[in-house]
Amino acid sequence: MKRVGKLTLLRWISLGLIVSAGALLIFQLVVFSRLRSTFSTGTTIAGVEVTGLDQDEAASRLTQVYSLPIELRYQNNVIQVKPSTLGFSLDLTSMMTAADQARVSQPFWSSFFNYLFNQLPEAPDIPLRAKIDEDRIRDYLTNEIAPRYDVASSSYVPVAGSSSFEQGDPGHILDIERSINLVISALKSPTARIVNLSVSQGTSTRPSMDMLHVLLQQIVDVNEFTGEVEIYLQDLESGNDMQMAYRTGEPLDPGIAFTAVSTIKIPIMISVYQHTEEPMNQEIANALHDMIAESENTATDNLMRLVLDPTLGPLEVTKTVKALGLKSTFLDGMFYAGAPLLTGSVKTPANSRTDINTDPDPYNQTTPTEIGMLLVDIYQCAQTGGGSLVAVFPGEITQSECKSMISYLTQNRNGVLLEAGLPDGTQIGHKHGWATEADQMMHTVADVGLVYSPGGNYVIAIFIHNNNGIIWDSANKLFADLSRAVYNYFNLD
Repeated sequence: MKRVGKLTLLRWISLGLIVSAGALLIFQLVVFSRLRSTFSTGTTIAGVEVTGLDQDEAASRLTQVYSLPIELRYQNNVIQVKPSTLGFSLDLTSMMTAADQARVSQPFWSSFFNYLFNQLPEAPDIPLRAKIDEDRIRDYLTNEIAPRYDVASSSYVPVAGSSSFEQGDPGHILDIERSINLVISALKSPTARIVNLSVSQGTSTRPSMDMLHVLLQQIVDVNEFTGEVEIYLQDLESGNDMQMAYRTGEPLDPGIAFTAVSTIKIPIMISVYQHTEEPMNQEIANALHDMIAESENTATDNLMRLVLDPTLGPLEVTKTVKALGLKSTFLDGMFYAGAPLLTGSVKTPANSRTDINTDPDPYNQTTPTEIGMLLVDIYQCAQTGGGSLVAVFPGEITQSECKSMISYLTQNRNGVLLEAGLPDGTQIGHKHGWATEADQMMHTVADVGLVYSPGGNYVIAIFIHNNNGIIWDSANKLFADLSRAVYNYFNLD
């Protein structure tokens, strides 16, 4: 009887264990089924963890995260903007379908047994799928951000009483293309929603020639020069030019007739090349050097006799400049003392003016603009083989000859006037001139040059005149200050 009782107890215990195991299995099946209907531990969709969430809950969380505003920072300015404004929209259907497929990809029973043995399935990582309209972002940055926060750069401004320019506000501008990429990265991130927009610092621009005009007038005033000053300037890259005529605080009309002094040797040189075949013989080459680099008048007269005409050489020079369209530049006699005037009196638009009279020499005259334009013609011919010289004298003046003319002009080194205002080593081709007149005083000083500088090449012609005479040191300082101001204008850094 005792053995039967023991067996009965064991049967009940075994039955109880079997029932408990079955109940536990059923419980685990229920729990697993509920878990299987949600996303497993560690599942991420578009970088957002959705552990334990069903599809609707996961979609709601994604929408909430990716609807948060993007914070745009333009320097110290903060702008909140909705992703939809930037053309961003989630492709929820596609992502949720991919996540659900990953969730049910393993068979039920094998997943269940892995679950029983605490073997969790590999958590899927579903990448972001969204539509991003780059054009909408560009339009927003261009039309909403840049106009509101960009600051335009201002130009350099002249420093009163000096030959220098002071830098203006460089400003800053939005780098739209780089910023677009930064915004796209933020739109794609569930956490990094702050964008430091790419902003470039601007650069102060070169001041206008009108500002330079004002500075040059101020320099004349500071130097207390009481006579007439006329300046011609041309930017050889842009072709922009400036004319300034001034006297004791009074603007004058440009185009004043000045004694050309030795600057007339530039048109003489052009005429010589016009009448000379290549290659040039050594005698002519030596005379050209002496005329330009040494400014010898005897060599100049001999050159005109040798190449142009023994008696009427100066008229050939005038003929050359007239052909180039210059109406107020002429040479009417040789340089030697007592040389006769060949036509007696040459009337030009410049010396026919009644508002101003510098008592120009009847032998040779010009205006800063006309003599400056001759240098421009030579430069264009040397650079490209084109321009007025080649057009007016086809086959008579060549590109190589124009380069040779500039070479002679660069040999004229004296360290004064225009050169005195340039940094050491600056290349300049120029011709200067002054003369002591019958009263043993200088009344006209001139220098016209082609300046090569890092910031741009330019032609400058400066003529000054004073009926009361000119003191050399004062004139030299005035030329140096004016030349330095123009150089600084082209080389602001």
